[in-house]
Amino acid sequence: MSVLLTATCAVPAAGAVLTAALPAGSSEGRRRNTKAVALGVSAVTLVLAAVVATRFDPHGDRFQLNESYSWIRSFGITFSLGVDGIGAVLALLTAVLVPLVILASWHDADPGPAGPGGTVAPETFEGRRRTQGFFALILAVEAMVIVSFYATDVFVFYVFFEAMLIPMYFLIGGFGDRAGGPESARQRSYAAVKFLLYNLLGGLVMLAAVIGLYVIAQDQGFGTFDLPTLTSAIADGRLQLTGTAEKALFLGFFFAFAVKAPLWPLHTWLPNAMGESTAGTAVLITAVVDKVGTFAMLRFCLGLFPDASKTFAPAILVLALIGIVYGALLAVGQKDIKRLVAYASISHFGFIIMGIFALTSQGQSGATLYMVNHGLSTAAWMLVAGFLISRRGSRLIADYGGVQKVAPVLAGTFLIGSLATLSLPGLAPFVSEFLVLVGTFTRYPAIGVVATFGIVLAALYALLLYQRTMTGPVKDGVRAMPDLKARELAVVGPLVALTILLGVYPKPLTDLVNPSVNATLSQIHQTDPAPAHPVAATSGGEQK
Repeated sequence: MSVLLTATCAVPAAGAVLTAALPAGSSEGRRRNTKAVALGVSAVTLVLAAVVATRFDPHGDRFQLNESYSWIRSFGITFSLGVDGIGAVLALLTAVLVPLVILASWHDADPGPAGPGGTVAPETFEGRRRTQGFFALILAVEAMVIVSFYATDVFVFYVFFEAMLIPMYFLIGGFGDRAGGPESARQRSYAAVKFLLYNLLGGLVMLAAVIGLYVIAQDQGFGTFDLPTLTSAIADGRLQLTGTAEKALFLGFFFAFAVKAPLWPLHTWLPNAMGESTAGTAVLITAVVDKVGTFAMLRFCLGLFPDASKTFAPAILVLALIGIVYGALLAVGQKDIKRLVAYASISHFGFIIMGIFALTSQGQSGATLYMVNHGLSTAAWMLVAGFLISRRGSRLIADYGGVQKVAPVLAGTFLIGSLATLSLPGLAPFVSEFLVLVGTFTRYPAIGVVATFGIVLAALYALLLYQRTMTGPVKDGVRAMPDLKARELAVVGPLVALTILLGVYPKPLTDLVNPSVNATLSQIHQTDPAPAHPVAATSGGEQK
């Protein structure tokens, strides 16, 4: 039995423990050692995740590289891991982003407020922050997210789905943004508690559904949480869920995932959490952790509850459509850079969920690609915004202007992130958004048409943000702003390169995810709608 998946999950977990155990202190040397260890661990994790993705055979079994270890035998719980194409791609996305987040957050846990160019003032302290704790929490989040993408036991998935909330809570509340003004500490605390309460509520509802699923399955001779076993038994009728029970269980799972995603109207924790976090933590929230919610909709909601998924699909599409337009409209009116990115993400998650529940191969392939492409583009946009905010010490759009004249490289990378956010052709998000809209239109044309309005609004908020911050007269607080440094270029460069590469050549990703998408549609007995076109009956070469 291969241990590759276990190693990919265990390396960041062990790295978190090691990083937390390193000697604490205020000296620059000790902080630098801590950061180097965390960065090295994340690099090893990236190599392992890449090996998993390359070893996955798109023409092979649905779940590959399977591992299983006995855990709680009396309840049929095993620590089971297996990877499909979607899980492999999203775990790789996580492994790509975490080292970049660590590099971008290099000074975020240093004592003292952030100063121009991301430097710190060592003579001032905010409760003597511990660098070890900050980077250990980042690695802990990475380990838990990767386990969630690889888990093939429903209970194991639930445990890590919930456990990742704890390190995220401390990252938001304990290591939040220091450019938020005098009320920053109180606002960080509020944002962290709101994040935790919303997601804990969703998790408790899901736990009730997990227990309910186990009880029903056990009564029919399936005393297990093993996902492939349960989905196979449901698909061929050996495990039968009554209509009411299936709908109730579906809603229990879906509610938790919709909170995590987040889907309107369960989204209100996200702007607070992203606004009060450091830029790196904000990337972890929207580009990594939130993807677990949309991923779980594909794997668990559709796989375990196929009939209920089809029943509730129209209502979910309406909620997703509202989220697309609502998030984009609120993004247009924002005065805070980070909150603008947060509301833009709510709009983008609406597209992802719409693609999933359109129940077409194009829609689901597009949704999966959107998870990856949104992660890359939003990470680039948010991290450059973080570099900008660290230089000026303000999140308010009105405090900027003329940045492109004093920091042209920063402005250029910010422009690419903005153009990717509005899904410009040639950049990665365009491919996924196009597939989602095509896949939705073929089954729900009215929803597909209205959803295109979100693209227009995306162009409005993205270009207005660029225009107001980067162009025009140079504001007084911007005149001495330095351009991107080598470390910051090392963060943004790979994201920009991947955004362009996957916009031109997305085939490596589609080859991985399409077999898993087709398997999901087969599980719910759904096929793509036949294209509507006039058919001329002919006989002997003549039209009748």
